[in-house]
Amino acid sequence: MELVQSSKHGMSILFSHHYSSLTDSGTDFLTKPIFLRGFSGSLHLVLLSVLFISWLCKKFKVGHGECPKEKFKNKGGLYCKQTVICCFGVSVFSLVLCLLNYFYWYRNGWSDEGLMTLLDLALRTLAWGSVCVYLRTQLFNSAKSKYPFLLRVWWGFYLCSSCYCLAIDVVLYRNHVNLPVQYSVSDVVSVVSGFFLCYVGYFGKNEGEDTLLEEPLLNGNSSGSNEAASSQSKGVDTVTPFSSAGFFSNLTLSWLGPLIALGNKKTLDLEDVPQLAPGDSVVGAFPVFRNKLETECGTVNNVTTWKLVRALLFFAWKEILLTALYVMIYTLASYVGPYLIDNFVQYLNGRRQYKREGYVLVSVFFASKLVECIAQRHWFFRLQLVGIRVRSVLATMIYDKGMTLSCQSKQGHTSGEIINLMTVDAERIGDFGWFMHDPWMVLVQVAVALLILYKNLGLASIAAFVATVLVMLANYPLEKFQEKFQDKIMESKDKRMKATSEILRNMRILKLQGWEMKFLSKIAKLRETEAGWLKGYVYANAMTTFVFWGAPTFVSVATFGACMLMGIPLESGKILSALATFRILQEPIFNLPDTVSMIAQTKVSLDRIVSFLRLEDLQFDTIEKLPRGSSNTAIEIIDGNFSWDLSSSNPTLKDINLKVQHGMRVAVCGTVGSGKSSLLSCILGEIPRISGTVKLCGTKAYVAQSPWIQSGKIEENILFGKEMERMRYERVLEACSLKKDLEILSFGDQTLIGERGINLSGGQKQRIQIARALYQNADIYLFDDPFSAVDAHTGSHLFRECLLGLLSSKVVIYVTHQVEFLPAADLILVMKEGKITQAGKYNEILNSGTDFMELVGAHKKALSELDSAEAGSVSESTNMSKDVGDMDITDGVVEKNENKHVQNGKTDDVVGSKGQIIEEEEREKGKVGFSVYWKYISMAYKGALVPCVLLAQVLYQILQIGSNYWMAWATPISQDVKPTVSSSTLISVYVALAIGSSFCILVRSLVLFTAGFKTATILFNKMHLCIFRAPMSFFDATPSGRILNRASTDQSAVDFNIPYQVGAFAFAMIQLLGIIAVMSQVAWQVLIVFIPVIATCIWYQQYYMPSARELTRLVGVCKAPVIQHFAETISGSTTIRSFDEESRFRDINLKLTDAYSRPKFNTAGAREWLCFRLDMMSSITFFFSLVFLIFIPEGVIDPGIAGLAVTYGLNLNIAWVIWVLCQMENKIISVERILQYTCIPSEPPLEIEENRPDHSWPPNGEVDICDLQVRYAPHMPLVLRGLTCTFPGGMKTGIVGRTGSGKSTLIQALFRIVEPAAGQIIIDGINISLIGLHDLRSRLSIIPQEPTMFEGTIRSNLDPLDEHTDGQIWEALDKCQLGDKVREKEGKLDSTGMLQLVRTERIGVWVRGSWSALAVCCSRKVRYWCLMKLLHLLILLQII
Repeated sequence: MELVQSSKHGMSILFSHHYSSLTDSGTDFLTKPIFLRGFSGSLHLVLLSVLFISWLCKKFKVGHGECPKEKFKNKGGLYCKQTVICCFGVSVFSLVLCLLNYFYWYRNGWSDEGLMTLLDLALRTLAWGSVCVYLRTQLFNSAKSKYPFLLRVWWGFYLCSSCYCLAIDVVLYRNHVNLPVQYSVSDVVSVVSGFFLCYVGYFGKNEGEDTLLEEPLLNGNSSGSNEAASSQSKGVDTVTPFSSAGFFSNLTLSWLGPLIALGNKKTLDLEDVPQLAPGDSVVGAFPVFRNKLETECGTVNNVTTWKLVRALLFFAWKEILLTALYVMIYTLASYVGPYLIDNFVQYLNGRRQYKREGYVLVSVFFASKLVECIAQRHWFFRLQLVGIRVRSVLATMIYDKGMTLSCQSKQGHTSGEIINLMTVDAERIGDFGWFMHDPWMVLVQVAVALLILYKNLGLASIAAFVATVLVMLANYPLEKFQEKFQDKIMESKDKRMKATSEILRNMRILKLQGWEMKFLSKIAKLRETEAGWLKGYVYANAMTTFVFWGAPTFVSVATFGACMLMGIPLESGKILSALATFRILQEPIFNLPDTVSMIAQTKVSLDRIVSFLRLEDLQFDTIEKLPRGSSNTAIEIIDGNFSWDLSSSNPTLKDINLKVQHGMRVAVCGTVGSGKSSLLSCILGEIPRISGTVKLCGTKAYVAQSPWIQSGKIEENILFGKEMERMRYERVLEACSLKKDLEILSFGDQTLIGERGINLSGGQKQRIQIARALYQNADIYLFDDPFSAVDAHTGSHLFRECLLGLLSSKVVIYVTHQVEFLPAADLILVMKEGKITQAGKYNEILNSGTDFMELVGAHKKALSELDSAEAGSVSESTNMSKDVGDMDITDGVVEKNENKHVQNGKTDDVVGSKGQIIEEEEREKGKVGFSVYWKYISMAYKGALVPCVLLAQVLYQILQIGSNYWMAWATPISQDVKPTVSSSTLISVYVALAIGSSFCILVRSLVLFTAGFKTATILFNKMHLCIFRAPMSFFDATPSGRILNRASTDQSAVDFNIPYQVGAFAFAMIQLLGIIAVMSQVAWQVLIVFIPVIATCIWYQQYYMPSARELTRLVGVCKAPVIQHFAETISGSTTIRSFDEESRFRDINLKLTDAYSRPKFNTAGAREWLCFRLDMMSSITFFFSLVFLIFIPEGVIDPGIAGLAVTYGLNLNIAWVIWVLCQMENKIISVERILQYTCIPSEPPLEIEENRPDHSWPPNGEVDICDLQVRYAPHMPLVLRGLTCTFPGGMKTGIVGRTGSGKSTLIQALFRIVEPAAGQIIIDGINISLIGLHDLRSRLSIIPQEPTMFEGTIRSNLDPLDEHTDGQIWEALDKCQLGDKVREKEGKLDSTGMLQLVRTERIGVWVRGSWSALAVCCSRKVRYWCLMKLLHLLILLQII
């Protein structure tokens, strides 16, 4: 112990002796602060110069062929992140010290030492900031294993100088020399940072530095591929860090840092986005919600709006309570500033209650801002998380309900309406989370505001309360008004989306018939109705905005007027406190219109969803399912009565008794509308049962009459959820004659099928769905006219190989119109008017009753009538044949040529040889271009209204600042100071300025919403015109879900959100400039803080935007598959249920929903990540402005004006400006997506005035085809190769050929669906390529293979262009044996065969396999009538 004390004594003697020797030797200047700070500043100036020279050298070397260096893989030994953080911390610390010293010397007088210290700290700030940027941009992108030599040398000098300065501080302290405390703190921080930097610079080793030697020399992209591979697996395998983040990471939202950093290095893809946590994923959340709902109401069909709301609240109660706590903390923290403003003004006026009061006030102001920031950010993020979960579970509930809807329920709700429930209503209910706490938060804010007002203004706060209550009471009528408009808008939108969905499904027939512009006008009329309600809604919004923006001014005028009447003295401190209170109260009042509107919209959406969930489901107890193998009877129906419409007195099926043993083949025949398809539906359990029992033993498979094909690979459609068994798969392909088709396709069974099988022929679709059924290896097979879409040869092959071959031991029930397939059945059921009139084997029932004999007899009679008609037509056309000669001398050559190259050809429709038919959805990458913004703001009235909006907002801001400035200047600081103006003058001027600002808001709101409405209308019209004028190839390659997404979600954003977002950004910028102007007017030095803070905020925004932009785009891209999958599920629900695949499709929906929620969740998190950091910047700026004010000597500035600056500083929110900017860019992507569809390449003109044919064209119908060459795209091979032939008018011509021979391509060329690559087609002397498309297609017509019906009347379906009378329509119906059925059913068509008859009424010259869906006798009669009508008019081609 003595040794230690003696050593300490010796050290003190040594230091004192050394110091005295320094002073004695005349070198005492080496210990003076001015020398130390000057030396330090010089050292940092040298560093700045070196870094600047290095930067210039690198700039000049750019482009000299330097190879890019790979990043070294492991920088753990260099502590790169820690080094950058250390440099940044030293820079920020130096900046803080610089500002504090500035305030200190400003208050106490300047000196040489003070100036040198400020210069040193300024150079330190710049130098360390530059080092930080250098390390972040240069070192992180290089392969160096050590820090640069010069930088390490400089760090050594920096450590030595810091140690020297610290030693001098210690010596001076020991000699009782007083130094400012900031010197010692600065030197300690410098020594610590210097030691750390020297350690990492000289002793830190890079453990991965040798890994570069192991990289393959020729594999330049190895790291890139590895990165891509790792990133691809990253999002799929990893769960969001949010689920495991620590307290600090959660507090600062730092867990999002890696994703945002990745977005700065590469364009984010869905694979880069982590999975949701189990509790947030719909897979984990939906069972919880479903249990809550079932607890509330038992079954979904009993749900009410209130029960659904309760279930949602109980489902997310933890997050709701937590966010309520955040809201309460935020509200209380936000009122700390207004409460203390009066104290701050009195402090500046010299009235100080205790020592260090200024520091305490500044600390409390700053702490309250921090708490307010943290609470608000977590409040917003958690509520968005709740919204995502709510949207997901509601969308899943709607999907599940759509799977179980009865047929009668489906008739009242089309897929377009249900899609609106998922895309709009569920989304809106999820967005309501933003406004969930607003109603009660307003009450709390009003209560706290009244307490503060009562403290400052006494009984005048009663006037403020009354005025606030009046504003609140205005909510009820406004809410009802908004709800009415919203309800009408959604109703109109449902109708429009329903029609749009229907039109997109049937666009091919519209193009072929030349009806697309007629149906576009139908959409335009529906939009006009919607736009009428939308116009009322936006103008009501404008008026509501005006009322509520004027409400705070109204409250303040009422309060100050009451003070004047009551004789309450007004002091500037109390006035400023009241104004600050009104400004904070202004926020919930400003948001009140949105809250009222959102409550109205959410209620409408909840009611719509509840009404859908209450719809009638299928009767799941219709069928009694027996255990597999428990009975010899596969199907048994006893006394069954079934009806599609339970309210009808006439059942669809009556007295059905049927017993089918295992292994039996049962044929069902009958006339059109006899109930054949309904019989299969009752076995499937699709038709409601009135009475009787249905028993089923075994699994089942079903082949519908109209093929249902999923978008995806052919293989996936055949497997349909089963595992691949190659041998069985090959047998099925062979039996269904699919192998040759797959050989033709470039990708074989991996070819992507377009939506609804758009790129397959009808026969191919039918055979694929037969293959799907065969592969299931079920016990019971139900075929609804399976051979209707195939030719006779293929039909015979399918019947022989499938029904008699692979299914020889299975139960097969098949509906058919082909009499030739009946003898092979073990049991034939003859149906008539919903009853089984005959049952037995072919020979047994042929002579036992009249119904079956009539069918067979009608078949033979129709054949004989047709044969005689054909013989007559041949004799009549003999002379014509002599003139023309053979059809074409090159026919044989062409046939051989096509057969020779069939392997390189195409299927009947579009299948790319070098690319799949379904392309990945186009997604812009990178920053949203300025052109998008410019097109949007200049689209309405060429942008003439934009200056009016900006001018109105600028005037409003000026008048607001003027009114507040007037109150702060004109009122005295305290009661003992005489007022500058009288009370009446004070209030009069304030009221005048308030009225002027309110008028500006009215003008701004009206003009803004007018421009937004006009722009939305123009964008809608342009997009839909381009879509309807797009070539058919666009619809082949684009799933309708993508188009519907733009017509629904994106158009809604343009209608409602984007005008508000663009306006909000301009207003926020103007408000920020106004706040900066007020604060700078008090003390211009605040700009010193503003400049670096704003620069940092801009840097953060630039750093954040690449990730946020791509995440927002991913949200749009991931939404389309959800819509498309749902639309496919609704259309194929019968097939899905028949295969018992409901659970698999529900799982797919859950995965797609989560894929949509993942980028949405990370978008919300990234937004709050940015806002948190920007709020910190705003709080720091406010803190320094307060520090500056308390250091200003008394009397330099007016305390009232200084208080006004503090009042505006409380509202300083740079984060709000940046956030609104980011929101605007995210929302403007909807405009970008719509503009994409306004640039779709168009078809040739509809009409060409100089080449318009006569009204009587074509008089004869003669078609000359000369060297016709057709390809589907420039990069694809020719499908028709030099075809030359002539079809004389008035002749019947049949065109036959195998799949891929070009039959459908010829039809498409005749209608110019595909333009010729070479050659020409001449009809009656006119080259069809030289006339308008409408002139061509309106003179031709076609009966497509698949029946197509549109929503509407029989007349609108048969005569969409209104060119015929009712008498002519009834004549056509009677000719097709449909008149009586239409009269009986009052316009309702119950059979697919009847649909095909209605299609036939549109009668045309090009017939595409259209007879197969009809009963044999009916088909022959209709064909005979068509031939007789057209024989002497136009040529009729039948494609077989």
